[in-house]
Amino acid sequence: MISLIACIAENGAIGFQNQLLYHIPEDMARFKALTMGHPIVMGRNTFESFPNGPLPGRRNIVVSRSMKKIDGCEVYSNLQDALEACKEDDLYIIGGASIYEQTIAMADCLHITKVDATPNEADTFFPTLGKEWKLKKDEFHPVDETHPFAYHFLYYIR
Repeated sequence: MISLIACIAENGAIGFQNQLLYHIPEDMARFKALTMGHPIVMGRNTFESFPNGPLPGRRNIVVSRSMKKIDGCEVYSNLQDALEACKEDDLYIIGGASIYEQTIAMADCLHITKVDATPNEADTFFPTLGKEWKLKKDEFHPVDETHPFAYHFLYYIR
C-alpha cells in the first residue's frame, strides 16, 4: 500500500525554502506513529531538510540524481527504482512536491494535516486532489493556548 503524508495549508502550500510551514507537535507525533517501521520515500531536498539526518526506525529511501550515497539511507536515481525496492511493504511518501505529484495517482490513501491558515510565503505545494479521493475521517483540533491555528487530521481513500 502506498500512502502520502503531508501537512498542508488552506492554499495547498507545504513548504518555503525547503522548510515546513507549520510545526505542530501533534502532527509530528502522528507522522512518527504512522511511519514508524515502514519505508519512507522522499526526494533529496526533503531529506536535506532533516536537521539530524535519517529518521530512525524507518527505511529512509531517497530519490536523487545527484547524490549516490547517503549514510543511513538507500539512494535511487529515479522514483520507479525506489518504489520497486520496497514494493513488498506498506510505504509512505513524505515529499517533496515533485515526489507527491509523481505518486498521487498510484497512492491508496492520504494522511493529511490540514492547517486552517494560509502562510505569508510558500514555494512548494501539494497536488490538487481529484474527485476520486473520498474523505473517511476528519479529526478537528481548534485554536487553543498552544496552537495559533486550527487544524484537521484528514484521512482519504480512493
